[in-house]
Parts: sequence; structure tokens; C-alpha cells
Amino acid sequence: MIELKVDVDPAEVGFDAERLRRIDKHFDGYLERNLLPGYLAVVTRNGKVAHLASNGMRDIEAALPVETDTIWRVFSMTKPVTSVAAMMLVEAGLIDLKDPISRWLPEFAEPKVFTVGSSVKMVTEPATEPIRLWHLLTHTAGLTYGFHRTHPVDSAYRDAGFDWGTPPGLDLAGFSEAIARQPLLFQPGSEWNYSVATDILGRLVEVVSGQSLDAFFTERIFTPLGMTETGFQADPGALDRLAALYVPHPATKAPFRHDEMGNVGRVAPSCLSGGGGLVATAGDYHRFTQMLLRGGELDGVRLLGPRTVQLMASNHLPGGVDLETYGRGAFSEAPYDGFGFGLGFSVLEDPVKAKTLSSAGEFAWGGAASTAFWVDPDEDVTVLFFTQLLPSTTYPIRVELRNLVYQALVG
Repeated sequence: MIELKVDVDPAEVGFDAERLRRIDKHFDGYLERNLLPGYLAVVTRNGKVAHLASNGMRDIEAALPVETDTIWRVFSMTKPVTSVAAMMLVEAGLIDLKDPISRWLPEFAEPKVFTVGSSVKMVTEPATEPIRLWHLLTHTAGLTYGFHRTHPVDSAYRDAGFDWGTPPGLDLAGFSEAIARQPLLFQPGSEWNYSVATDILGRLVEVVSGQSLDAFFTERIFTPLGMTETGFQADPGALDRLAALYVPHPATKAPFRHDEMGNVGRVAPSCLSGGGGLVATAGDYHRFTQMLLRGGELDGVRLLGPRTVQLMASNHLPGGVDLETYGRGAFSEAPYDGFGFGLGFSVLEDPVKAKTLSSAGEFAWGGAASTAFWVDPDEDVTVLFFTQLLPSTTYPIRVELRNLVYQALVG
């Protein structure tokens, strides 16, 4: 187990300790107003943990507090892990960013694109461009999520059983085949839309590598990095450390237990979701972000080359535009103004347009239960935030946390 603790005087790495304590005060205010069950925040610079802030409960009903070894459902923070896995295969020469995915997933050989109609009667046309690997990594493939509820194709996903999950008993191969039967929202590469693309990417990793996604993750990423408590299921002996999942009560906004989705991480899933299936401790995910910050290497273990990480953390939207310009106005785990998108991460292009204190070049992502991380190569800073409140749009936690971290960076 990775022991997560403060290991440097904040002043030694340019932080004002008193200002950092504003993080604690701010999120303690959420607890005082009974808006969050509990939280844990980690701020590092130069590879050293400068601040840990935590309070509240990992399980309100059982009166179990948040601790540094609490296990969290990271949901869409699984996506960067899957993206790293795919880029490891690119580095191995097994696949190229421009390759059509139908080379390995024949169900995507002849995609159709929605033109007009409703979810029950659609008019489609053939795709003029194959779905390529980089389309999956950048969410420009034309795929979607059923929970968006903004387009007839979203509705078709829900009708097929894909809303906040997958139909019971469906494995990842079956998931890919079922999604391939749905039309695309747009021609591949022509727009950005947050989607199940990373789940399809996970299936691609399986086929290209010849391993199940969980085996690849464990053998190639988690074990080398010492992430012993990250996976698609918490160890049965550690279930008491898995935080409960909550939603805001519709009347009071108080955390209301949501055990239906709370089963994620408690039992082995039939579908290994590369887009949202992992659970992890803060210490484990901290190791993952440190590897990214250091250009693919940590403690002598190299997963990726530095040029690969640099490419992943670059804006791949055509013309270098931001998500506001190129994206559809559906839910995402990142803001749109001033943010582009790389190979698995949002990328901050323009802090002024984004109205944030963060640095250009920051790359980041978050999860549906209001978890988040970012990596700031310019300042050598990483930040993690964990709680278990669905959905992540409930409160502006990520915006607030950015301001709270950077107002404390004084050197």
C-alpha cells in the first residue's frame, strides 16, 4: 500500500502554507452545509506532497471517515489510463494514430452518420472518413453517451440500454459491437463530442495486445508503478475502505446514498469499462500523475517516452481551436472556453479565455463522482481531488480548487 503523506515544507517548493489551508477551510464549508459526504485533496510540486486536505465521511451511514487509504470510484479518470495503454501500443509499433480502427474492430468497417430524423426513424449516410485511432483518443469519432440527452442518437443509445451503464451481462466485445450498430453524430474528425470512445479504445487495446483490459492494466501499468489498489474491483478484504456513492437529495441537497451505481467497484464487472470502470486510492493515482508529469517515467520505471507524453498533452483539435469552437454543447468533464483536447486529456490553451489562474499547457480530466486531477508541467505541479458525489456538475469544485491552489503558489 502506498503511504500518502506530506513530505516537504510547502515553503521549500514555493507554496504559502497559510494560503494552502484555505483549501481545507473552503471544502470544510461544503461539509458544514451538508453538501458533500467527505473529500481528500492532494497538492504536489517538484514531486513532493506539499499539502493534504481531508475531512468528512467516506461512508456517512457507517460513520467511517475519509482517510488517506480510502478507495474511490474514479469513473472517467479511467480514460487517461486507457489512453496511456493505447499509446504504449503505438510506441510498440503495433498500431498507428492514423490507422482505421476497423482493422482490429471489423464491426466499425462501415459506419453510418445521422443526417435527420428521430431516434426511432433516422436517416443516415455513409461515413466519408473511417474512424481512426486518434478519433477515439480525442472524442472526435462521432460517438456519444446516452446520458447527454441532446440528440436523437443519444436517445438511440438509451433505447439500446446505454445510459449510465451497459446492459447486464454484456462484455467489452459485445459493447463494441452494440455501439457500432448505432449511427454516428457526425463525420469522424469533424467535431468534438464527449463519448464512449474510450470504452471502444479499451476494446482496441484488448484486441491489439491479445490481453484482457484488466490484465493489460495490471501487468503493464499498475504493477510497474506500484499501484496495488487500483483496478476494476476493490479487493474483497478492502471493501470497508471503498467510499459510498452519493447524489444530492432533490429537496435538501444533502448527500443521499446511491447504492445502485455504488456497486461499481464492489463486484467484478462483466464489461471492463476503459471509459469509467476503475477504483483507486489517492496514493495510487498520485503515482500515475507523477509518471505523466515526468514524461512517462517514475522511479526508474518508464511506461512512455517523453515525446509521447508531450504529444498526448498537446491540443489535437484542428487549427488549435478550443472546445467552445469545435465541441458540441453537451456535458463534459472539462470546461470549453480556452481548453483544447489532446490524446486522452483536456489541454489548457488560453488561461485568459478560460478565466483561470492555471498555466497554459495544463492537462487534466475528472470523473462523474466529482473527482478530478490536473498536471501542470510549467509549474511542476499536480493536484488531485476525491469525493463521491454524482454528478460532477453539481458544484464548481474544479474551478474553485484551481483558484485555491494557485493563489497559494508564491514562489
